[in-house]
Amino acid sequence: MPVREISIHNAPPRLRLDRRAIAVAIARLDAQAGRFRGGCPPGELSIAFLTDPALAALHASFLDDPTTTDVITFEGNPALGVAGEVCVSADTAAAYAAAHGRDFSAELTLYVVHGWLHLAGYDDLRPQKKRLMRAAEKRAMALLHDAGAEPVFQLRPARKPA
Repeated sequence: MPVREISIHNAPPRLRLDRRAIAVAIARLDAQAGRFRGGCPPGELSIAFLTDPALAALHASFLDDPTTTDVITFEGNPALGVAGEVCVSADTAAAYAAAHGRDFSAELTLYVVHGWLHLAGYDDLRPQKKRLMRAAEKRAMALLHDAGAEPVFQLRPARKPA
């Protein structure tokens, strides 16, 4: 399978990420696409790391829901060489990880995996489909862990007002 082009946008000024590590993780998922309904469609994949307000604005614009959310996925057009776009909130990942004693990096990786799985055809709006999505998430996260392909994300501490 050819290596796909991946476009990564990092909006939160405090978020530190390794673009190469993210590309390696996506390549690992792509290489195991058969385990995930054929995987994400071919073409360029865009991954946007956003703040809560930015993702809430997208949520309002495209889904008529102004609340914050963790992941929004936009399908692309493989015929035009576009797989889709995965938009994730670094703020929501940080808050959820802190509130639930989870590792921030693992939580944000899960959000990227979740979006990739949406592009692969998984849905989580109904209980039965949500169970299938959660099982696929576990398989994908284990695959990345076992391959040593989990990207590392870091949040720099917030600046204190002077």
